[in-house]
Amino acid sequence: MRKQNKKNIYLLGSSSMFNDMGSEMISPILPFFISSLGGGGVTMGLISGLREGLSSLLKLFGGWFSDKIGKRKEIVFIGYMLSIILKFFIGFAQTTTQIITAVSLERVGKIRDPPRDAIIARMKGKHANTFGLHQTFDSLGGALGTIIVILIFWLLHWNFRTIVFAAAFITMFSLIPLFFVKDVKSYPLKATLLQGVSKLDRKLKRAIYLIALFAFANFGLYMFILVTAKNISGNEIIPLVLYAIFNLVYALSANPIGKVADKFGKRLTLICGYLLFALVCLGFAYFNSLIAITILFILYGFVSAMTEPVQKAVVADLAGKEKGTAMGYFYFIRGLSAIFGGLIAGFIWDLNNSAMFIYLAVLGIISMTSLYVVRKAEKKIENQKKRK
Repeated sequence: MRKQNKKNIYLLGSSSMFNDMGSEMISPILPFFISSLGGGGVTMGLISGLREGLSSLLKLFGGWFSDKIGKRKEIVFIGYMLSIILKFFIGFAQTTTQIITAVSLERVGKIRDPPRDAIIARMKGKHANTFGLHQTFDSLGGALGTIIVILIFWLLHWNFRTIVFAAAFITMFSLIPLFFVKDVKSYPLKATLLQGVSKLDRKLKRAIYLIALFAFANFGLYMFILVTAKNISGNEIIPLVLYAIFNLVYALSANPIGKVADKFGKRLTLICGYLLFALVCLGFAYFNSLIAITILFILYGFVSAMTEPVQKAVVADLAGKEKGTAMGYFYFIRGLSAIFGGLIAGFIWDLNNSAMFIYLAVLGIISMTSLYVVRKAEKKIENQKKRK
């Protein structure tokens, strides 16, 4: 990885770290905040889906617009700024409707993700490695944010709203590293948004749809596993500790797994990640001891490291020149899938908690099988072309 490339990764990673530090001060307490306002499984499922889903359209626009103007850095900065401002709105929520609205609006700042990922994807090097390194910073911030929340609960006894405001303040530090990022500029594209999407490679779109199938299952599961941990442990500190462990495992394993994915195959890594996801969901359905739940949180950290950065790397490999549009379309399709996935899972959760996890395990197996079949078919076609 070239020196300038590595510098950009560290700077973008530092911004993500501070932003995620603030976000993950909010995320682990969000299900309990929702419960305090009278919300249940449907509310959690709706928020889990909407956090990614409603922002997906803006992500698509952000990715395409960065291609349109040939610049990325400015949009990344605006995205982080919006995220900071809108985090404060979460603290003012008084009803479940307001919390759904506030949390969804906060994700508008995610307009930054496709142009940021486009900067990373433009760097020369192995994409799973670079995305894995960036994810390490991101997840490390998540772990630190969760640890801060644990200390606040334990030592200061702050209420949920005060924690949210503190998290918004910490997120402000994410803007500083961006001033030193060297933008990876490209020639502006003349295509409209629809034209840009239509020109994307067919193989790329097929990969995105397969990833979206998995997003239908892995829509934002952390809320439900945090509530599961609370129900088993009987207090709110244990779930926060487990969430910190999850983020640490995610942070420490993302880069090594990225290197393995670059060496042995990204799609093979995803297949293994989807299978592990199904096993973890079955574990949450059938085990209810604290030791078992701790192991499952650790395994879910590996699932995230094997899927999130590697999925981005697959898209980056197939994206061609329109990397912003490609990343935006990836987030858009995956986000739409997350909305419906979260809603359906939330309804099942309210009926039976274990049934929801079994349902998600089945979706994980379907995602793994679909990716395997398509991967095998593509390899067969490639071998036939080589013979000719």
